[in-house]
Amino acid sequence: MVLCGFSNVATIKTSLTDRNPGRRFFCCPNVCSNCRTFRWIDPPMCQRAMEIIPGLLRARNALEEDIEEYA
Repeated sequence: MVLCGFSNVATIKTSLTDRNPGRRFFCCPNVCSNCRTFRWIDPPMCQRAMEIIPGLLRARNALEEDIEEYA
């Protein structure tokens, strides 16, 4: 268990940025707080993964939007 700077149990989130796609990290559960708790869980991805994953995420999002339109 990881605690944030305010002694709350840190939340695990997944980065969706092009620089760190799919990489998980700990952060403060209070989004609006000034707590700067942040720590990567996963090691950095290789360059090839950083090139491929953002495109896959965009394609998946486009498919999900298509599904919503047809539903």
